[in-house]
Amino acid sequence: MRRVRASAVVSSFLLAVALAFTGAAAAQASTQAAGAYVALGDSYSSGVGAGSYQTSSGTCKRSNLAYPQLWANANNPSAFSFMACSGATTSSVRSSQMAPLNSSTALVSVSAGGNDAGFADVMQTCVISSDTTCLNRIATARNYITSTLPGNLNALYADIKNRAPNARVVVLGYPKFYNVAAICAGLSDTKRTAINQAADLLNSTTSGRASAYGFRFGDVRPTFTGHELCSGDSWLHSVNITSIGESYHPKAAGQSGGYLPVLNAND
Repeated sequence: MRRVRASAVVSSFLLAVALAFTGAAAAQASTQAAGAYVALGDSYSSGVGAGSYQTSSGTCKRSNLAYPQLWANANNPSAFSFMACSGATTSSVRSSQMAPLNSSTALVSVSAGGNDAGFADVMQTCVISSDTTCLNRIATARNYITSTLPGNLNALYADIKNRAPNARVVVLGYPKFYNVAAICAGLSDTKRTAINQAADLLNSTTSGRASAYGFRFGDVRPTFTGHELCSGDSWLHSVNITSIGESYHPKAAGQSGGYLPVLNAND
């Protein structure tokens, strides 16, 4: 009996030591920096609408509350290049944001395509014009999304893949703007429905091209559900007269609650 009891004590001791070392190793691994992270894209990635803009970013309006900065703060990458810029198109991302990419880049996030399709002008037209004028402008944007944007995205994604061949690339989409079912002052149901459908088309087109390059598509529509304009708890700015450029962009809550979880799920 004593021999069995002694054996059990020794076994318990060895198990405790093993768990201690395992726990120490896990703790050490959790504090190690992630690989190099490069955040590319337009105003939805730079954080326009979230406030707390980095002075050094100038008109690019990179926010300390944008999802790339929040991810970097939480994951301590070995290098972080926050390149996203307000107003960026697929072409300007390629021409002015790609320099940090290289074979050691571990993670790339990017949102682009909305400015190519002229979504800012779509929203302006729909706010100030009739249903018919709004729908005509949306039809022009939809035609661009189906005929021209895929080639622009191909060029962007091919460039990213060539420059950062070992990186995991997460392409972030755009939220739906409106809860059409809700009673809401402002735009008509006709306009709101057409705008949402155009956003869906932009997302499906972007997702298809991202998949063709082996990239992950981060769909933010599910996380923004219940937080669209007219929802009563919107994570998006409506028309902001005092800062018109922030109109129809995510608030800080949209960056932390809408975009960051999607990047976390795909990083």
